[in-house]
Amino acid sequence: MTRMRAVFAAAGLGCAAMLGAPLSATAQESPLFIRQLKFEGNTAIDDETLSIVIGTTNSSWFARSGLVSWIGLGEKRFFDAREFQRDVLRLMLFYRKSGFLDVQVDTVVQRTPREVYLTFRFREGAPVVVTELEVTGLDSAPEPPKIVESLPLRVGDPFNRFRMQASADSIRSRLNDRGHPSAEVFVSFDMDKTARRARVGLDVYPGPRSTIGTVRVTGTESIDSSLVLALLATRQGQRYSRNDLFRSQRNLYQTELFRFASVDIDSANFDPDLPVVPLLVQVNEGRFHRVRTGTGYGTDDCIRLGAGWTARNFLGRGQVLDVSGRLSKIGVGSPFDWRFDENVVCGALEEDSIGSAKVNYNTTVSLRRPAFLSPQNTVTLALFAERRSAFNVYRREEVGFSVGLTRETRPRIPINFTYRLSYGRTEANNANFCAFFNTCLIEDIAQLKERRILATFTTTATISRTNNPLDPSQGFVASGEYTTSSRFIGSSSQQQFNRIVADAAWYRPVARDMVLSWRIRGGLIFAPAVDFASQSQNFVPPEQRFYAGGPNDVRGYDRNELGPVVYVIPSSEVIRDSLGVVSFDSTAVRFSAIGGNTLVVGNVELRLPSPIFPRRLRFAAFLDAGGVWQRGATDVAPALIRFTPGVGVRVSTPLGPARLDVAYNSYDLPSAPLFESTQDGELLRLVNDFVRDRRRRYSIHFTVGHPF
Repeated sequence: MTRMRAVFAAAGLGCAAMLGAPLSATAQESPLFIRQLKFEGNTAIDDETLSIVIGTTNSSWFARSGLVSWIGLGEKRFFDAREFQRDVLRLMLFYRKSGFLDVQVDTVVQRTPREVYLTFRFREGAPVVVTELEVTGLDSAPEPPKIVESLPLRVGDPFNRFRMQASADSIRSRLNDRGHPSAEVFVSFDMDKTARRARVGLDVYPGPRSTIGTVRVTGTESIDSSLVLALLATRQGQRYSRNDLFRSQRNLYQTELFRFASVDIDSANFDPDLPVVPLLVQVNEGRFHRVRTGTGYGTDDCIRLGAGWTARNFLGRGQVLDVSGRLSKIGVGSPFDWRFDENVVCGALEEDSIGSAKVNYNTTVSLRRPAFLSPQNTVTLALFAERRSAFNVYRREEVGFSVGLTRETRPRIPINFTYRLSYGRTEANNANFCAFFNTCLIEDIAQLKERRILATFTTTATISRTNNPLDPSQGFVASGEYTTSSRFIGSSSQQQFNRIVADAAWYRPVARDMVLSWRIRGGLIFAPAVDFASQSQNFVPPEQRFYAGGPNDVRGYDRNELGPVVYVIPSSEVIRDSLGVVSFDSTAVRFSAIGGNTLVVGNVELRLPSPIFPRRLRFAAFLDAGGVWQRGATDVAPALIRFTPGVGVRVSTPLGPARLDVAYNSYDLPSAPLFESTQDGELLRLVNDFVRDRRRRYSIHFTVGHPF
């Protein structure tokens, strides 16, 4: 759509240029500031397209606002009467080329001593309608129905000459993708102005169906040209496809070896009458070494630091060696327990005695090899040591390695296969195991916390058909993930499970700059039984179970707050009188999420522009729904779906929209057992159905990126 608007603008300006020589601007002693520019009566063509066609432009909002204009911000635009007269002619010609021959354009100019208010008023009239659209010359072309499918101009549409040319370009592009590099499309039309009818003809000359000939590579210095050839998605002797040239160019950029890459027809040696197409590959090598550092702050990570070093073309063949390190939870977890005046910076993490009790870290050394056995394959080997955690859920420490293979299929669906082997342990609250697995004996809990080997094989696939990866307004994204852990691939016998997750999101424009989006996400876990001396239950490591609540799913809940939980209070906060009656302060009770094996989440969000800075500032209204529960143990984690509405603000940034969401939650916290935790680690069940008071009925989330 943006490209078509640019074509419209160029056409409109060109039409105006044909009317005569440019007129010199009339000198004005005091130029009039444009306070307002608007369009009225235009239904066939939107305001944004019309604003591109004309030369007169509106002043910025800052400059037009009476409240802040005195600051001097924003660009001021001034009125040029001659240019305004040309704009009327531009708009009339543009409308006529769009099929509206009887259009009338009036103007309203309201002047003050220093300002001017401009309005274009349209009476569009009835358009000339396309009654016949004939495409000829496709008899020898492959798949003629697909070549003429969904053209920009169709029978019954207004006779828009821009869309007519766009239809010819679409046919030419589709023929290019099917092996016809020299295809041409000739346009003709017959218009009856009185009857308001038009017949359009598109005469196609496909040219010979061609194969790839010689491939010439230029610009390589340190990188062997054979690697460039190996990365191409097409080969000598294969059928020519314009799409394959784009895929080849994308493969070259994805290696991070080149700052510039181009794959196109070698025009100096190309003969359109021959069925062989020579290619020219031009590259410009980038920097082979890079050092990066970073620091930041997050509500779940507190202060975080990161550093890394990358060596590209390591040992030749385009391999990329990357060494990286990361620290988080600085300022809340030991050994960096910097209090910052009662820890106002990271005070929200003080309640997290599991995930935020220690500084998290990650050290990874990876080696990536592109074009592994195929230009669509990339293999990655990695060694890692890390401590990671989830808020109020678990903390895992492990070392290990992984082997991954990424393959991008022809329909642009990347598929990843990853084998991961690690040796480590997972720390969670003892009450988590006691409530969820009915494993309350210290020796059984210690057994679950032992260091052991965890081996997983994961397959993921993602299909993305959106117009913008960071801020989509049209299209859809769908992904699926399957993870298996089994003793047959090296995992411990007590850590065997199958995990399935599916996610799909859609984006649809419902009005100008207004987008309706919705998402469905679900997951299932299956696990065999684990035998303990006291009980037999399914065991899935806490880091593999499902959790919900937070900025990216059900926003009415804080992170990991939705779903089964368990409550814990230290013995120091429990008072027993002489008769054994127990009392405690409920504000000292902490919750710990225990997760589940079933997840369902749904979201609906409407994004609309702000009255000011509509390109940078947007509002959102949303409704989130979801639940997490344990199949087979509904007494511990019943199947419940919660709905939470909310509103938000979005501010565009180069990294994606920075967003602030506020969601309302009308539900009480879930009922769950309350355990007293003694100093020696023993658990005493105080209450079977305890409910902690919800401290507030709304949740606030601040993060970067859309929730889905």
